[in-house]
Amino acid sequence: MKPLTEQHLALFRRHMVEIIDLHFDLASEELGRSEVSPGLRRALMDVPRHLFVPEQLAAVAYQDTPLPIGFDKTLSQPFIAAAMIDLLDLQPGQKVLEVGTGLGYQASVMAEMGADVFTVDVVEEFVEAACLRFAALGSPIQARVGDGSKGWAEHQPFDAILVTAAATEPPTALLDQLEAGGRMVVPLGSSEAQQLTVVTKAGSGSEQRAIMPVRFTQLETA
Repeated sequence: MKPLTEQHLALFRRHMVEIIDLHFDLASEELGRSEVSPGLRRALMDVPRHLFVPEQLAAVAYQDTPLPIGFDKTLSQPFIAAAMIDLLDLQPGQKVLEVGTGLGYQASVMAEMGADVFTVDVVEEFVEAACLRFAALGSPIQARVGDGSKGWAEHQPFDAILVTAAATEPPTALLDQLEAGGRMVVPLGSSEAQQLTVVTKAGSGSEQRAIMPVRFTQLETA
C-alpha cells in the first residue's frame, strides 16, 4: 500500500468535518444550533489531527471514533470534541483553560480559533508530548503538569474552561477562576452515566444546561 500523503490526509480531514456537520444537524435540538461555527470549522480543517495520535494510528485519525492515546485515555470522537469547543462560544482573543491536555488536539484547535490557551494535565508524559507538538506547529499554547481540578490560578480569570474528564459536580476552584458570565463545558456524572453540561457563571453562583449523554474517564486529582 502506498504511504499516506498530505493530500490524502487533507481529504480525510475534509471528510471528518463533513461527518461533524452531519452530527451537528442531527443534534441541533440538543446543541441549540445546526451548524459548526465558521471559526471552529476552519480550525478543524486546518489542524492536522493525525499528529495528535500515536503514530501507528495516523491512518485512522480522521475516523469518527475515539482513539487510545495511552494511560487508559482516549482522544475524543471528533464530533464530541467539536461540540465541546463549540459550546464554549469562543471568540478570538479570549483566554481559555483546558483541563486534560492529552496529546494536545483540542487545545490546538482552540488556539487556531484565536484563543489564548492554557492547558493542564496530571500525566507528565502527555504534557511533554503535547508541548513537542505545539512547538512543531508554532503554537503559543502554555501547558503544565498539575491537578486540573485546581485550575491555573496564576492566569485567572478565564473566559472559558473546557474539562475533558468527568466530575460529579463542577470543581469549585474552576468556577472561582471563571470570569463572570463565562462558560465551562464539562461532563457531569458518575462513571456509569454522564451528561455533557454547559455551566455558566452567574453572580455568586452558576447555571447548568445538560446537552447530551457522553462517556468520559473520571477527572483525576494529583
